[in-house]
Amino acid sequence: MIKILFFGALRERLQQDSLNLPLTTSCSVEELQHRLCAHSPAFTESFTSANLLCAVNQKLTKKDQMIQSGDEVAFFPPVTGG
Repeated sequence: MIKILFFGALRERLQQDSLNLPLTTSCSVEELQHRLCAHSPAFTESFTSANLLCAVNQKLTKKDQMIQSGDEVAFFPPVTGG
């Protein structure tokens, strides 16, 4: 099982802040994004965006990062500040 967290505008678009997902074999962040697209059109629209950021176990990572059962994965839009 992995816990997936959604932040910012992504959370609002998906109308949920988290999701628990069974994971029997490890997969990459990119593979997880493709798997999430099957949930609904809102997920498809959100996860085909090239500018989503991802953190695995609270560390910013790239799409080729492998995820294992027990990991926490967070997706969020880019943040600007000043």
